[in-house]
Amino acid sequence: MNRPLSFLCISCYLKGQDFLRACKAAGNTVYLLTAKKLEHADWPRDSVDEFFYLDTDENTPENFSNIEKGLSWLMRHKKIDRIVALDDFDVEKAAYLRESFRIPGMGQTTARHFRDKLAMRMKAEEMGIRVPPFSPLFNDDDIREYTERVVPPWVVKPRAEASATGIKKVHSAEALWEVLGQLGEDRHRYLIEQFKPGDVYHADAITAGGETQFCQVSRYLDTPFEVAHGGGIFRSATVPYGGEEQQALVQMNAEVMKAFGMQFSASHTEFIRAKDDGQYYFLETSSRVGGAHLAEMVEFASGINLWAEWARLETAMAKKHAYEPPHPKEDHAGIVVSLSRFQHPDTAAFSDPEIVWRLQKDYHIGMIVRSGSRERVISLLDEYAGRIHRDFHASAPVPDKPFD
Repeated sequence: MNRPLSFLCISCYLKGQDFLRACKAAGNTVYLLTAKKLEHADWPRDSVDEFFYLDTDENTPENFSNIEKGLSWLMRHKKIDRIVALDDFDVEKAAYLRESFRIPGMGQTTARHFRDKLAMRMKAEEMGIRVPPFSPLFNDDDIREYTERVVPPWVVKPRAEASATGIKKVHSAEALWEVLGQLGEDRHRYLIEQFKPGDVYHADAITAGGETQFCQVSRYLDTPFEVAHGGGIFRSATVPYGGEEQQALVQMNAEVMKAFGMQFSASHTEFIRAKDDGQYYFLETSSRVGGAHLAEMVEFASGINLWAEWARLETAMAKKHAYEPPHPKEDHAGIVVSLSRFQHPDTAAFSDPEIVWRLQKDYHIGMIVRSGSRERVISLLDEYAGRIHRDFHASAPVPDKPFD
């Protein structure tokens, strides 16, 4: 093929800038489909050949049809070799377009396993991967059987939201039926799952040829649910290399990717180690780079920029070249992020040499630290969380919009 490859990247959130830069640097033609509201956002414009905009980013049949019509006109004059969704909410759009235009990559059935939390759990359970007890919310008799069989508390989760958005914790069958009544005709878009206290981990990985090529395992020091619903301070840190946690979760992550049919992509997968039995359980996954600046934390620990590596992988697959996996370092890193009551918090008092990154965002404060010693990383994160809580922290728990 003599012409450059053409990538249509989809992101209705401001993210994936490093992917766009690396994709362009690899000699590709890069198109970006994004939301109209992000037309003037801080995109790397020298790395994007042409922008296209959506008035609405909703994942509805009507919007999919409109996007399909737009792409059909574009493809009369421009070649599209690959479609890449840079955000969770755009995975379905990309899969729909690949199916419509027979473009290689993840189709709609496989994409369901990386977007639909019910599909994830059903497939994991089918393949023998441990998951917390769950149930769809389709049938009243099935729900009653579940509440009689599974000990509360339970969480009602939206099947297609990211992070802890829209999750409601309930402690009794009576409270559950009240919540389901509030959901009304949207009830089928949710699932119920037993709430298991424990330590939550994330595996940030690159898969190629159906095999794990890189996997960094880290543990949230406060669970995402606690941070979102308790207004806490977000923290995560890499786990010890060669330790039991890392070995168990690298293996479990590989099992999830294989079960879900992942062939090549970045992924961000979450697991929990339950306090009651010490077992690891699969929680959810996604076919993209992790958010909340976890990619930066992974890069400082491993030396690998997951966004750029993902672009390199996609380019290799499109060109039918062998993918050469990266050679990671094994430093330790950790991140702390909080809302701030100051628009531009002054972090000068945080002066330890281990600080390698500072968050630049209004009404937020955050840092990444790196060290050869995990104990030093944890010590700094503990110290910083205390200082941030005392001197900067502002609390704004995520609203449970479906239950207002």
